[in-house]
Amino acid sequence: MSVAEPAQQAASKPLDVSRLRADFPILQEVVNGKPLVYLDSAATSQKPESVIQAISDYYRFSNANVHRGVHALGERATEAFEGAREDVARFVNADPRGVVFVRNTTEGLNLVAQAFARPLLGPGDRIVATEMEHHSNLVPWQQVRDQTGCELSYIKLTEDGRLDQDSVEGLLRPPTRLLAVTHVSNVLGTINPIRELVEQAHEQGIVVCVDGAQAVPHMPVDLKDLGADFYSFSGHKMLGPTGTGVLYGRPELLDKMPPFLTGGSMISVVTLEKTTWNEIPHRFEAGTPDIAGAAGLSAAIRYLEAVGMERIRQHSAELTDYAQEALSEVPGLTQYGPRGEDRTGMVSFNLEGVHPHDVGTILDREGVAVRAGHHCCQPLMRQLGVAATTRASFCLYNTRDEVDCLVRGLGEVNRIFRD
Repeated sequence: MSVAEPAQQAASKPLDVSRLRADFPILQEVVNGKPLVYLDSAATSQKPESVIQAISDYYRFSNANVHRGVHALGERATEAFEGAREDVARFVNADPRGVVFVRNTTEGLNLVAQAFARPLLGPGDRIVATEMEHHSNLVPWQQVRDQTGCELSYIKLTEDGRLDQDSVEGLLRPPTRLLAVTHVSNVLGTINPIRELVEQAHEQGIVVCVDGAQAVPHMPVDLKDLGADFYSFSGHKMLGPTGTGVLYGRPELLDKMPPFLTGGSMISVVTLEKTTWNEIPHRFEAGTPDIAGAAGLSAAIRYLEAVGMERIRQHSAELTDYAQEALSEVPGLTQYGPRGEDRTGMVSFNLEGVHPHDVGTILDREGVAVRAGHHCCQPLMRQLGVAATTRASFCLYNTRDEVDCLVRGLGEVNRIFRD
């Protein structure tokens, strides 16, 4: 499929995965004599040729610093960088003034923790997170707790990996001041009801900070509709370059926040005695940014828009359902997380008596790339009663045939360990 295909046409047609795969050079790789089956997109997605070309074109034709240059290359670089901000804002339906470029989801969440929560909270206040959070949306809040003396509590999970509603209702009330929650769990694939959580939180005056790293690649995200106060996601999980990410913050909140990093670009006036800050969002973008990365992120967004996020959502859901059914036939395999519409993008599992690292190593011999470990979710692993899991995660370029390759590879694991 051509990436220039209009999104309105794409939305009316089923996803042609075989044509899409031709846009991703690395999918032609051979691993251990087998065609690559890449099922690790939750860690980082592969990149289409258009993204690779956009990064190359920036360095070939537009390489200069942004905002300060009056020469032609500086103007091209600034146009590419600020154009990427506009593309991000359009993609997630957000005010461009609230779009802050960061390196990744982790940096965005740390920015909120240190520039918003730390100055605001103190003893007697409470932060609430959930037991399914990635360390990136858990450790920063532990730091704020230790720095301010506030309380940190966690929403519990049901046995099938959803948020426990009784726990939600018990904690989304005073003295809670901030809710930190993932949109989609990077282990369970659970899609949390963000709009409903935001409504409940806002009724109590609670600010909501969302980790959107696993949501933005798989489904349409409309930040005006969701209503979250802060929302962070990474470019490298949505076909874009590594080292790129976005923090969206409501402009009225960002405007009251001190900078996270200081130095060049984020200032208005500097004297030997004091400094005044630049306007938002530039106040939070100290130093030279990853301009080439922004160009690549812009190309990734245009690619996703051309394919159609509704079609990507449907493909991701169907592939996840197919994988859950196929894996249920593997002897000794336990899956984690819910079934149904509030689940997407990945399947985490264990084989009885086989360590996930051994599973991943044997699958690699078959050309199948998966992730093995605690997935930066050690508290969740303890809730599941395991040290680690194997995770197969999907993207728009994955197929049912690749899921079948995974199942055959697990058959080889069972043959080695059980015969």
